[in-house]
Formats: sequence, structure tokens, C-alpha cells
Amino acid sequence: MDKIIELPQPNMDGSISLEKVIAGRRSRRNFLRETLTLEQIGQLVWAAQGQDTGSRYRTTPSAGATYPLEVFVVTSDDLFHYLPQKHILEVLVEKDLRSGLAGAAWGQEFIEAAPLTIVFTAQFSRTTGRYGQRGIRYVYMEAGHAAQNVGLQAEAMGLGSVAVGAFDDTSVSRLLSLPDYLEPVYMVVVGHYSK
Repeated sequence: MDKIIELPQPNMDGSISLEKVIAGRRSRRNFLRETLTLEQIGQLVWAAQGQDTGSRYRTTPSAGATYPLEVFVVTSDDLFHYLPQKHILEVLVEKDLRSGLAGAAWGQEFIEAAPLTIVFTAQFSRTTGRYGQRGIRYVYMEAGHAAQNVGLQAEAMGLGSVAVGAFDDTSVSRLLSLPDYLEPVYMVVVGHYSK
């Protein structure tokens, strides 16, 4: 499928201090079924792996700038692949996969209720090719950096988020039809929440 969605340019001037965002960030699981706007989705994926035009550097640190992470986005309507170089979403599947994703995460039902899950996958060879076996830990560090960025960005936007590491890799890979060279490593679920 060659359908793409151009995302609005990310906001670079938030209205809340970083310190307030850090202090307020909590794991939230009581999501409302209210959808997110394209602007909100674009801001969140930019925080995860955004790339400035004309630069190879992204919003999260990466060992040797090897950037092993590939970001997939699950919404109530679609499965997308985020392409940071162009700040676009590539539509992969036009279907609600949230129930299957919740099942792959051993029945964590809030995944099905939330309007958005960002799935971080990794091509480990991009980093291990340069750093050997130690590169494996660098990939997981990078996923942690990216997930924290999403959590902080969600908080700054008045949204809730929760990082999820409990899932069956094979089931997530199968559900998202990931190529063999990509492995799911982390997920962040985001949405409006009941306060």
C-alpha cells in the first residue's frame, strides 16, 4: 500500500515547563475512547524519533547515530509506519488492530481502549554491526529514551501514557506483519484519560 499521510510540523514551543512535565508524568491506564488529532499524533511520533529537515540527527540519542528503531503506530483505524526523514505516516493496514495488540500484550485491556499505541521495533544489526554484542544494550537504551520522550510529550499535551514491555514478541510481530529483521522491543500507549 502506497498511501501516505503528511503530518503537520511539530510544535517547538510548548506552554508548560519541562520541570512541570517531569513532575506530572505518571503511568495512566484509564483511557477514554476519544481519538487523537493528526497534530497530536504527529507531535508524539516526532518526540519518539523526529528528525530535523536536512539533518540526520533525531530527537533521541542513538549509539553512533545508528538509529536502529523503526516506529509503528496503531490507531482505531489504521496501522502506520512512521518515516522520520519526511515526517510522514505510511499506511500499512486499514484496520483496527488494537484488540489483537491487547491480546499480544497478555490481555492488557487498556491497549484496546486507548486511541494510540506507538510500537518501537528494532533492527539490531544496525547497531551490533558497529558495536558487536554490546550494541544490543544500546538498542534497548535507545528505546527507553524514545519511550520517555513520548511519555513527557504526552504529559505536556495533557494526555496520559503508559509504557508497556509485557507482550509476546512473536504475536506482536505477526499482528503487525513485521519483516524478519525487525523485533518489537517496547510500546507506549497514549490517549485522553479520566482524571
